[in-house]
Amino acid sequence: MGNIQIAFEMMWKGMSGIFVTALVLMVIVYLLGKIGK
Repeated sequence: MGNIQIAFEMMWKGMSGIFVTALVLMVIVYLLGKIGK
C-alpha cells in the first residue's frame, strides 16, 4: 500500500512538473511574440 502511494505521488509530481514547464514555455513564447511584433 505504501509503495503504491509513493509511486502515485512521484507520478503526480512528475505530471505537475510537466504542466508547470509547459505553462512557463507558453508564457516565454507569448512574451517573445509580443517583443518580436
